[in-house]
Amino acid sequence: MEKIRAVLFDMDGTLIDTERYYRVFWPRALAEFGYRMTDEQALSMRSLGRPFAPARLREWFGDELDYAAVREKRKELMEEALARDGIKVKPGAEALLACLRERGVITAVVTATDMERARRYLAQTGLAPCFDRVVSAVEVRQGKPSPDIYLYACGELGLAPGACVAVEDSPNGILSAHRAGCRVIMVPDQTEPDEALSKCLWACVRDLAEIKALMP
Repeated sequence: MEKIRAVLFDMDGTLIDTERYYRVFWPRALAEFGYRMTDEQALSMRSLGRPFAPARLREWFGDELDYAAVREKRKELMEEALARDGIKVKPGAEALLACLRERGVITAVVTATDMERARRYLAQTGLAPCFDRVVSAVEVRQGKPSPDIYLYACGELGLAPGACVAVEDSPNGILSAHRAGCRVIMVPDQTEPDEALSKCLWACVRDLAEIKALMP
């Protein structure tokens, strides 16, 4: 097994407590257009990227659905909530990132969120200086659960996927990292891993601070 050279972090639900907002505001945005999304459907949308997210919504609600308009409404509602509530950092994030920096491990964010919002959220939480690179799904052809974004991130860092650990909270993100060949650590947020997902994991921990014990 290759030595761990880098840790690649999902952002929403892994580093910052924003994943639950997607669970709330996808259904609310769709309701504005006359559609009803179940909680199970909302959960399955976490970290789902292009072209999979538009295809899934049209599969559920019909080809006439205006994905761009619904997504903009979801972003608008979510931004209002974050402006009101603030963005909370997940437990253990600062301690883990400080530990990795001390040990000379490269760190990067690998997110389904667009680059502007990703950089803004990281700046607002004070986490931005902790990372060597931020990679957004807008930079690749296919988002999560395709392996594209993790393969791209590894290439940008000049590392083989086997030298990288991916930290994720959602099934789509885990599948993306696993398919790319990274070792995957899950920090469950909205759901626990089922039997099939567990086979894709190198480890599963309760909070980010626990990962320190797994690092070289």
